[in-house]
Amino acid sequence: MHKENKLSYTISNTYSTLNKRTATKNVWLAFHGIGYLSRYFLKYFKHLDPEENYIIAPQAQSKYYLNGEYRHVGASWLTRENLEEEIENMLSYLDAVYEAENLAEAENLYIFGYSQGVSVATRFVARRKINCSKLILHSGKVPQELKTEDFEHLSDTEIKFIFGTQDEYLNPEILKTEEKRLHELFPKNLEIISFDGGHEVNRDLITDLAK
Repeated sequence: MHKENKLSYTISNTYSTLNKRTATKNVWLAFHGIGYLSRYFLKYFKHLDPEENYIIAPQAQSKYYLNGEYRHVGASWLTRENLEEEIENMLSYLDAVYEAENLAEAENLYIFGYSQGVSVATRFVARRKINCSKLILHSGKVPQELKTEDFEHLSDTEIKFIFGTQDEYLNPEILKTEEKRLHELFPKNLEIISFDGGHEVNRDLITDLAK
């Protein structure tokens, strides 16, 4: 008879940073999408002024070979398998990153999620009651279990939802449903921004958000 057992153990994981944190204006906590490694995700922030922007990119723990070839490695944050336990494992890792980088003291913290990273960013902010200056949701959806009350602590936070008008994963029907839900989750401080493009990180908008 099949039986699934559970145990706990300690693991380690990496995260990547870009620039130095000195008298930095903006500190970014940037969550990559599926298929990325954090060190490569940083390329979308290299054009920002290094004196004013310090970027932290956590690394999804589940790594795999891309495209069925044993050459390039990508990573995924979560799947539906053992979802709640995986969320807690992920949050424990993010707690460690948050503490190691002393983000509670960051005066201007931007939390940025792209694609699958949107679900990570919003779960971290909601479940850990993280305060930030901007919460940027780029080309992804907020998990269904999160409710309006989970974000009530963000009364002074700018919420930005960004999407490409040709995004193959966010068709008009999905967008209509998601925008309605976003207005319910963030009734006072939501801005929706579209751009001409597909499912891709928009560097120009990142530049605008850094101002």
